[in-house]
Amino acid sequence: MRATWRWVRSDLRTHRGEALFAVLATAGVIASLLLSAALLGYAADPWQRVFNQSRGGHVWLHGRGGPDGFDPAALAPLASLDEVAAVSGPFRTAAATLETGGTRADVVLRATGPRPPETARPLLTEGRWLTTGDRPDQIVLERALARTLWAGPGETVTVTLAGRDGPATRTLYVTGVAETAEPRYRAGRGGGVGWILPGTLDRLAPATTGQSVGLRLKDPDDTGYAVQRAVTLLGAERVDRVTTWQQAKADAGGDDRLLGQIFAAFGLASLLAAAVAVAGAVRARIRGQAGDIAVLKAVGFTPGQVIRGFLLQHLGFAVAGAALATAATLTCGRWIPGSVGEAVALWPGMPGHRTAVVGVPAAAVLLIAAATALAAWRAGRVPPVPAARSAHPAARPLSALGRRALGLRLSPVLVLGWRSAFTAPGRARALGATARLALPIALMTVALVAWSTLGQFRADPARVGRAAALTVRTEQPPEAPAASPSDPESVLEAVPGVAAAVPGAEFLALVPGQTGTITLRGLGTPDAPYPHTIAEGRAPEGPDEAVAGQGLLDLLGVRVGEWVRMTVEGRPQILHLVGRSIEPDHGGRVVSTTLDTLRDGVPGLRPAFHALVLRPGADPRRVAAAVAAAGRERVEVRGTADPAGAPDAPRGVLAALVAVLALIALVELLTLIGTGVRDRVRDLLALRAIGLTPRQIGAAGVTAAALTALAAGVLGTAAGAALGHRLVDAEAAATGLGAGVARLPGAAVLGGLVLAVTATGALAALAPAVRTARRRLVDSAGEAL
Repeated sequence: MRATWRWVRSDLRTHRGEALFAVLATAGVIASLLLSAALLGYAADPWQRVFNQSRGGHVWLHGRGGPDGFDPAALAPLASLDEVAAVSGPFRTAAATLETGGTRADVVLRATGPRPPETARPLLTEGRWLTTGDRPDQIVLERALARTLWAGPGETVTVTLAGRDGPATRTLYVTGVAETAEPRYRAGRGGGVGWILPGTLDRLAPATTGQSVGLRLKDPDDTGYAVQRAVTLLGAERVDRVTTWQQAKADAGGDDRLLGQIFAAFGLASLLAAAVAVAGAVRARIRGQAGDIAVLKAVGFTPGQVIRGFLLQHLGFAVAGAALATAATLTCGRWIPGSVGEAVALWPGMPGHRTAVVGVPAAAVLLIAAATALAAWRAGRVPPVPAARSAHPAARPLSALGRRALGLRLSPVLVLGWRSAFTAPGRARALGATARLALPIALMTVALVAWSTLGQFRADPARVGRAAALTVRTEQPPEAPAASPSDPESVLEAVPGVAAAVPGAEFLALVPGQTGTITLRGLGTPDAPYPHTIAEGRAPEGPDEAVAGQGLLDLLGVRVGEWVRMTVEGRPQILHLVGRSIEPDHGGRVVSTTLDTLRDGVPGLRPAFHALVLRPGADPRRVAAAVAAAGRERVEVRGTADPAGAPDAPRGVLAALVAVLALIALVELLTLIGTGVRDRVRDLLALRAIGLTPRQIGAAGVTAAALTALAAGVLGTAAGAALGHRLVDAEAAATGLGAGVARLPGAAVLGGLVLAVTATGALAALAPAVRTARRRLVDSAGEAL
């Protein structure tokens, strides 16, 4: 063992540059993986990110105001409870309705000061917070509520509530939009919050007010017990409603399942690509020390000592690189600009932080150890006496195709570059090198597929089940002088920008056995059908025909072509499933038929809403305002929700993941170039002997690297496009959205990726090839090895 340690120290002193590269390469790859883990948690669990940033409350207690509300003497002891870390509030509240451009939403107005509270602090995403200066009536809207109302900073909304002297209406100026970790606004369910100044609430003079108190706990697992103690302290008769962090997280979590599963797959694949890249560098370094190994065998080292020496050496490199990467990421990662630095800063408070910090480096070190063990075992089999070069040629002879190419006066640089890339090292090694480089490129292509898929959610919503951009609900159909009151479709279709107004109705239905609830929709008529996004089968045309989402098919265990039975308001409904549609709502547990089919069971059924399909290029906001102005009665116009939530942040994370994978590909590329230069250094004398100039020799090396990169780029792009399409569709099907939403990047994007990989390979090989071509070689025994 002592001799092994002496050799390890001597080898480190002799090959300091290679050792430093091994440590830095390992550190760079593991640091990239840790940053990826932070980014995945940042994007896949946005609720937890907002909760940590805002120091959100684990429990919210809502009660009435006035003498029937919370006892002021009981509010102070809340902070002294053993389970409570901080208290937010109490805040005075009032229920109201906000309206702008024909869109209405129920909201809870919460009175707060000109400074946001320290606990459960709303996070501004646009605009500014409330001020006591220029405008007296201001409001900050919760983000989901603002998107529903199409309201942003600088605009106004109309608030209506029950005042002491009758309905009160007032115009409020929107100063900002904020995120909160409380249950978000949902159309038809309320939950939206609007923050106003106490003076604004006094001027509105609501008939009834309430109070809300937020509690941040020391241990989230004590939520149930803390709720019991708080309710007992305040008085059960004074508490109307309690919301917990579990409810808020479950409310937000359903929208992020698709992103979370895609990002989890990316994390595992990136770990595999990183391990392959670092393991390749380890194998290349051991292969380059064949001469040193032969000398060690000649002076008496046993194969076991050689294997132990290489294992100790490269495990030390891996552990040092992992420690350096972990320390650098945790200490300096927060200073990286953009979402990467923000993700690292928030990472310690995210679930699974300790597991990722320990598990990612440990998994990478174990994979590197496995690859090193295989390479070290091969090193132990190196013979102690160097074989003659003539007995063991360094490369395969020039193939018949290569000789024919030279006979056709093709450039010798191209012929020799092709030979160096795919023939000289052996076909198995060449294929393995190309496959290793193609792996991170394939993952980059998968990321681009996910990028394109998320982009179509906003650019082409009809492909993801959002053919109707607006939904109009009214107690009385909108009327116009040119149309009959009984023909609301004509009135709506006369609005500029509206292509079709499809009548519809929606019911909750019980599945067979009454073990679950699904959504039954009646949309359109045979003469004016709804443009369903059909992924399989066809749209409903005849009586009792319907299409269903993937979630419903999975729930009932049926396929397209079968009949299904359900119970709607106590009456049976039997439908024939003729197709599968993309359904982003309710987890895909939706079955859609025509309105006429529902009228067979409910004669006289009137439409509960109208789905508006807009013309290309029409602005939904302007159309909503025009629809509101076209009716004599008050209408409620809602925009359809985006099934991807806010796609900009996930797409930014995908861009960062592409950068991480590019670093892994660069490490693999540098390893391949170094191996190629070392393996073919003995051919330099032969190349000079046949008349090649140093410039041609260097150009042949650059050509070999470029051809390898080109082959890996084509292979990785093709495999990544196929894999990405299947992966996105599989994850979409698992979330109930349904397969058929994946979208491949354009040919220009994929071609640009291949060209970028090829150019990088050529540029990275330029300097090593030039240095190798200018070397003064001596055909000695050392070079023969």
